[in-house]
Amino acid sequence: MQPTNDTRAVQDFGAKYARLKAEIGKAIVGQDEVVDHVLIAIFSRGHALLVGVPGLAKTLLVNTVGKALGLTFNRIQFTPDLMPSDIIGSEILDQDRQFKFIKGPLFANIILADEINRTPPKTQAALLEAMQEKSVTAAGRTWPLPEPFFVLATQNPIEQEGTYPLPEAQLDRFMFNIHVDYPSYQEELAVVKATTSDVVPDVKPVLSAEEIQFYQGLVRRIPVADNVVEYAVKLAGRTRPGREGVPAIITDHISWGAGPRASQYLVVGAKCHALARGRFSPDIEDVQAVAKPILRHRLVRNYKAEAEGITVDRIVEQVL
Repeated sequence: MQPTNDTRAVQDFGAKYARLKAEIGKAIVGQDEVVDHVLIAIFSRGHALLVGVPGLAKTLLVNTVGKALGLTFNRIQFTPDLMPSDIIGSEILDQDRQFKFIKGPLFANIILADEINRTPPKTQAALLEAMQEKSVTAAGRTWPLPEPFFVLATQNPIEQEGTYPLPEAQLDRFMFNIHVDYPSYQEELAVVKATTSDVVPDVKPVLSAEEIQFYQGLVRRIPVADNVVEYAVKLAGRTRPGREGVPAIITDHISWGAGPRASQYLVVGAKCHALARGRFSPDIEDVQAVAKPILRHRLVRNYKAEAEGITVDRIVEQVL
């Protein structure tokens, strides 16, 4: 049931968010920041890219989030021979000799695009319209996708063999680029104990699709002070080489900086970050909390940065 006013809704959202994290915690050990960023992306109407080596429970995380949110969920395993029609759908000739569109796995609330960089650019590009327009075009017709709709993609590090790096245009469609790191010793100990027994975690849905859409609207409605918006825009601007007042590390090591979409996501992400903590308006610390996963895939390092081993995360930290 949805709250009747926004003040009550903010309080309810904080409680529901905590319950969501508790349900996800039944199956996912640790990775608190990763879970936070995935949920913020969802409530901000964004998409998330999870980057990490195989075996770090990226797929399990997305599956668990789908269960906790009570949404329809499809997993698409991206392979080198996958075609655009395999994910969008295709027309067939039915028994009445009429063309009929058979919807592909893209028609679900949550799409797990597993190992998205294992498939060629033609199929990667098939996701672009779906991610941006929330619809797909097939056989000359536009088909709307179910609401809410999110793409949560996993990606192996580019250095591994058999990968096709995502083009910048598609990377920019993802609100967050989330690094999934190795667990700590204690976390790995808990993972091994949990996964080598016969106990299966029972993850229960916390929200309905209607509630998620209501809270997405609430995120957009909460007010933001002008100084916070100005900080977000200035932060994105300071990643663009050739501008006045840009830090030396940007001028020396970055070819291209973040575009205006980064500024938009910094503000929306800050709103959701504040809302999840029961606050009615974001401040500069909320912008900083979401800055790294928003900016890290929007900065293009030059040859000098790669030769010197300077990471994008280090550059973003310097800018902050």
